[in-house]
Amino acid sequence: MNKPLANDALTDNLRKAQTYLARFKGGPVPHRIAGESVTGAETFENYDPTDNSVLCNVSSGGAAEIDRAARAAEEAFKVWRTLPGEKRRALLHKIADKIEARAEEIALIESVDSGQAIRYMAKAALRGAENFRFYADKAPEANDGLSLPTETHLNYTIRQPIGPVGVITPWNTPFMLSTWKIAPALAAGCTIVHKPAEWSPLTAVILSEIMSEVFEGAGLPKGIVNLVHGFGESAGKALTEHPAIKAIAFVGESITGSHIMAQGAPTLKRVHFELGGKNPVIVFDDADLDRARDAVLFMIYSLNGQRCTSSSRALVQRSIYDKFIAELKVRVEKIKVGHPLDPATEIGPLIHKRHVEKVLSYADHAKADGAIVATGGKRAMEGQGNFVCPTLFTDAKNSMKIAQEEIFGPVLTAIPFEDEADALRIANDVRYGLAAYIWTGDVGRAHRVSQSVEAGMVWVNSENVRHLPTPFGGVKASGIGRDGGDYAFEIYMEQKNIAIGLDKHRAPKIGV
Repeated sequence: MNKPLANDALTDNLRKAQTYLARFKGGPVPHRIAGESVTGAETFENYDPTDNSVLCNVSSGGAAEIDRAARAAEEAFKVWRTLPGEKRRALLHKIADKIEARAEEIALIESVDSGQAIRYMAKAALRGAENFRFYADKAPEANDGLSLPTETHLNYTIRQPIGPVGVITPWNTPFMLSTWKIAPALAAGCTIVHKPAEWSPLTAVILSEIMSEVFEGAGLPKGIVNLVHGFGESAGKALTEHPAIKAIAFVGESITGSHIMAQGAPTLKRVHFELGGKNPVIVFDDADLDRARDAVLFMIYSLNGQRCTSSSRALVQRSIYDKFIAELKVRVEKIKVGHPLDPATEIGPLIHKRHVEKVLSYADHAKADGAIVATGGKRAMEGQGNFVCPTLFTDAKNSMKIAQEEIFGPVLTAIPFEDEADALRIANDVRYGLAAYIWTGDVGRAHRVSQSVEAGMVWVNSENVRHLPTPFGGVKASGIGRDGGDYAFEIYMEQKNIAIGLDKHRAPKIGV
C-alpha cells in the first residue's frame, strides 16, 4: 500500500486497517463450508487498488467446493425451514448486533479492499445491520398467507421457503449488498451458498463468520450459510447449474445475468436479478437548481460512481443547460480524489486496473463521437494505483456510446433537452430501466414524467434515499424481481394453496 500524505485521521485509519488485514496475510483466504474453513490447491490474488500490490491470496473454488456447499445447505435446510419465525427473528437480530460491534473493522477492510472512501463505507456497514434487523422483524410473518373462503371450501394460502439459494454479489459496496440478499433469504427460511465477487472478497468472510457464530451458538446445523470464493466461469457457473440450488439472487452486469439465466434453465432455476443502469436525472428549468446540482453530483460521484443507481445521464432543459453545466463543472473540479482511508477523500481508487482501462476508454469514445470532455477523462495521482479524475462529458447526444453504455465510474454525461416530451424520449431511449431522478417545481409534471419514464424506481426532487419497505428493482435490462419489504420473499418462497372441503361440498357422482 502506498504511503499517502499523512494526516492524523488517515494515519490512524491506516494503522487500524493493517491490524485488521493482518489475518488475511498468512495463507489463502479460505472458503467456509458446513462450518469449516476449507482451502484448496487453486488460489487467486486479491489486489490493493491504491497501488495494485497483492493484498492477499484467496482460495479459488469450483464444482467440487460448490457441490459440497450446496449439499450442506440442502441438509441444513431440513432444520432451518422448520424453525419458528420468532426464533429466526432473534437469531437475525443477534447477527445485526455482531455486525454493529464489528462495524469499524468491516468499514476499514471494505474501504481498502474495494477502494471506496471510508466516509461512505462506515455507513455501509451499519446499513448491513439495518438490513438484518428489518428482515428479522419480518421473519415471524414470512409464511403468512390469505384466507379465501367460498360456500363449499375454505381456501387458504401459505408461503414456504423455496430451499437452498445461491447468492452472487458484486464488488461495489459488497458487504451491504450481500446482507441485502442474505437477510431476507434467511428470514424466509432458506439456506445459503454465497459466492462473493473475486475483486473484493474480504468482508464476505467477516459476514460468514458472524452468521456462523450465531447459528452454531444456537446449536443449529453448520450448513445454514456457506461461502465459496472463486470466478464466475467456475464457481459461479457451478452454483447456477447445481440441482440442489433452487434460486439465484444476483447483483451485477446485465450480460452476466443473461448467462446465469441460461445456465439455470435446465434445472428451472428461479432468478432474481439487480442488473445495470444508465439512469437519467432530468432537470427542468423550474426546479430548485441548487438542490438539483447537489443531488446530481452526489449520485454520480459518490461511491466512485460504481453503483447501479448512479445518475449517469444528466438531462438538462436547454434554457438552463449552459449555466447549470458550467456551475456543475466548477464543483466537479473541486472533488477530492485521494486515499480511501482519508476521511476527506470523496473519490478513492477504482476497484481494479482493468476497470480503470474500461472507464478511461470512454473519453476516447466521447471525442470520437463529437462530445466534449469538459473535465477529467484521465488518471489522477499518476503512478499511484487506480485513481481516476471525476469526469464530465458535455453536449452529448443520446445515441452516443457514452450515453448508452453503463460506464460504472465517476463519469457524468450531460445532454440538453427541449421540453417534457423530448426529456422522456431521451430518458427512455436506452436498454436499461433501473432508476430515474426528476427535478421540477411542477407537481403535475412530476406525476406525468414519473409515470411515463421507463424505470423501476423514481425519485422526485431527491437523490436516492432507500426506504426498506418499498420495492427496489428495475425493468428492461436492469433486472427481474424486487428487493425490499415483503417483495423480496417472492423469490425465496413458494406459495401453496390448501382447499378444505366443507360439509356443503360433495363431489359429483360417477360410476354409480
